[in-house]
Amino acid sequence: MQSYPCAERLTLVEQVHGSDVADPYRWLEDSAAAPTERWLRDQDELWLTYAASLTSRFGWKNHVRRLSDVCSVSTPVWRGDRCFTLRRAAGQQHAVLYVDEKPLIDPKQLDPTGLTTLDAWQPSPDGTTLAYQLSRGGDERSSLSVLDIASGQVVDGPIDGCRYSPVTWLPDGNTFYYVRFRQVRRHRLGDPDDVTVLADEASYGLEISADGRWLTICTATDVWLADLTIDAPPRHLPQDATTIMSVGPDGRLYVVTAQDSTTGRICVGDPTEPTVWHDYLRPDKPLTGLAILDDVVLVSTTNEITVHDRESGRLQTTLDLPGSGSVGALTAHGNRAWFSYTDSVTPPTVYCYDASTRTTIGDVAAREATMRRLTTRTGVELQVIGEPGPRPTILYGYGGFGQSLTPAYSAFALAWVEAGGTFVTATVRGDGSSHHAGTRHHKQNVFDDFISAAEHLIADGWTTADQLAICGESNGALLTAAALTQRPELFAAAVCSAPLTDMVRYELSGLGERWTAEYGTVQDADDFETLLSYSPYHRVADGVKYPAVLLTAFGNDTRVDPLHARKLCAALQHATAGSRPVLLRFEPDAGHTTGGIGLAADMLAFVADQTGLRR
Repeated sequence: MQSYPCAERLTLVEQVHGSDVADPYRWLEDSAAAPTERWLRDQDELWLTYAASLTSRFGWKNHVRRLSDVCSVSTPVWRGDRCFTLRRAAGQQHAVLYVDEKPLIDPKQLDPTGLTTLDAWQPSPDGTTLAYQLSRGGDERSSLSVLDIASGQVVDGPIDGCRYSPVTWLPDGNTFYYVRFRQVRRHRLGDPDDVTVLADEASYGLEISADGRWLTICTATDVWLADLTIDAPPRHLPQDATTIMSVGPDGRLYVVTAQDSTTGRICVGDPTEPTVWHDYLRPDKPLTGLAILDDVVLVSTTNEITVHDRESGRLQTTLDLPGSGSVGALTAHGNRAWFSYTDSVTPPTVYCYDASTRTTIGDVAAREATMRRLTTRTGVELQVIGEPGPRPTILYGYGGFGQSLTPAYSAFALAWVEAGGTFVTATVRGDGSSHHAGTRHHKQNVFDDFISAAEHLIADGWTTADQLAICGESNGALLTAAALTQRPELFAAAVCSAPLTDMVRYELSGLGERWTAEYGTVQDADDFETLLSYSPYHRVADGVKYPAVLLTAFGNDTRVDPLHARKLCAALQHATAGSRPVLLRFEPDAGHTTGGIGLAADMLAFVADQTGLRR
């Protein structure tokens, strides 16, 4: 049996909606307390001792680094006569923002330590100025500044509190709308007094029509439309399902909605009567993007782009793509559109479609990933990379916030497969169009889907319980933690990176209070009952043989507080009756998404050690 650092178990029990809720490791929530600091130092020592025994650790690191050293470029954004792109050369830590062929913002030049990141950017309509957001150490607390592109000088800002803020400019290039502290604001360059347009405590999407008349404000459940030619507050247009509105360059209101459709549909209307729409087209696959060109409209789904007559929506053609991977964001300029393509072995590559000549510029004969698509007996779709087994296998999932896991290049997955393993991605409820079926009171559906995927892989001979590892990050780490505490016998190992684990108290830290639409709130008795039923921290039971568990956490993570990883680690170390290790890997100076190659290598080395994969 593994010897673990001592962790006091409190007798703390609270009454919540008439139920007893034990919280023996509440003290680990205080990261600055001396007992927590001592416990964390002991966990660091435990992890480093184990990591030193992994003889393949540095081999994995070199393998991941080699596969990560690929060039990348974003789809271009045109403003006026200027073209803006993000480019990252092989071996470069951060992408550099270019205007035409000249570097404009290089995070490494701004901060040689590499801790500063360019979070977002938006040029003005004429391409003369740029609003951009920087954060440090992965904390994602962006500050917004404005750059004069000709001189390279900062002419406004910084404005703090702009985490995840969209920016949309008026045509004059002197005024933009943005989000600060979850309020939609209007800012005029050089004016310190912003105007608050909307304060609804939500996450927003913003867009202004090309003529500067219409401002659309979208959240997950609501839409506002403002006529900027009149002095009136935005008009609230509540929706029953996820709906996004924007006014196109032709002056029509375009509505992308999930109402009455499992894949999404596009409607059009008149912005002066925004509650009246009619169908424009209904894709037969989940809708991911829309680009309005001079003569045509391009519509992207997960792995297809179709071209339609702009007036009627009638299908004209379907573009040839390199394979059945994933199509990235569409951007448009005049009668051309750009998009990116990627699959499991192909880094993102940019292509251009010219509607005037009806040609696609780019190597559409690029190689396609060797990937199989399977469907479990319960209807869960699996993307499998690797050969039939049984083999050491990683099962990966996310399962929340409507984020679909489509085929994409991953040095982490490819390194595992090249070493002889199998990598499987599960599309579970909570992803894509099935999002609603995996939220709040339906959250257990997500875990059931993931567990059924594991059972399917074992039953069909792809792997065995002694060779199967599960892996997830953020919401996916909640998925992984729930699965390992509900069905521990199915897995040899589990990696939970930046996990939510105490669902009774998740609203009290990080960004938890913003996620009640996804998980529900403890303030509601029915929501509380659901949250407690699957909360991984509260599901841990004494005397169970748990799989090997690696929990990773980050000191600058402002989304998910590391307390969740600490509490689950202590609970599992106390309870497990098995011989497999429970470990915590903590990076004090990293943020939610900045773990990098070292983290990927350590995760792979841990999983390989526990599933028997030998490089």
